[in-house]
Amino acid sequence: MPEVLLNLKIEKLEEGGYLATSEELQGLVAQGRTMAETLEIAQDVARKLIESYQEHG
Repeated sequence: MPEVLLNLKIEKLEEGGYLATSEELQGLVAQGRTMAETLEIAQDVARKLIESYQEHG
């Protein structure tokens, strides 16, 4: 799969951790304890969403 660059909005949560969302890729929501973990999860979610969109048109 070719690389795709997405803009992410990352928020620090009051209860701790971070939340990542993207206006460019609907459905992308990722939450992690650290910024690095959140970005890693967001990358996996984005990959799976794109694969699903390609499979289902």
